[in-house]
Amino acid sequence: MAFAKRYDQFKKLNAELIGLPIDHVYSHIKWVEWIKWKLSVDILFPIIADNTGKISALYGMLHSETKNSQTVRAVFIIDPYGIIRAIIYYPISIGRNIDEIIRLLKAIRTSDQEEVALPAGWPNNELIGDKAIVPAATSESDAQEGLKAYECFDWWFCYKKLNG
Repeated sequence: MAFAKRYDQFKKLNAELIGLPIDHVYSHIKWVEWIKWKLSVDILFPIIADNTGKISALYGMLHSETKNSQTVRAVFIIDPYGIIRAIIYYPISIGRNIDEIIRLLKAIRTSDQEEVALPAGWPNNELIGDKAIVPAATSESDAQEGLKAYECFDWWFCYKKLNG
């Protein structure tokens, strides 16, 4: 439901959501119906039945202490080329942090587009705020140029304001 309530934000990021519970289709139908009826929230993304547990097993989502009857709460960010870019696992008893997932999507997109690295907590990093770390120099001359072109703590740690 938390993903459904923020579905518009995911769509703005060109992200597609897919639910993958280890239940049967009839459980999904009732679950989606109940959420709409009781909570007035529409689930607008597909829910895929993994009642055999094969997909969940392949992605390491089966909780080891439950004899394959429950999955961990997992989020996989897969890029348009089919490459898994990030995986977040939560214990079955802990809900996912939707704000962090959206931040992670934005960070991956920004890092790719700007060809930079992003620090911990970006865009609210305690050291450089919303700025990005530029790739380290690969030669002495590049290191000297970087010190002139960017803000730097040293030649190997330079950062810049993002274009967007």
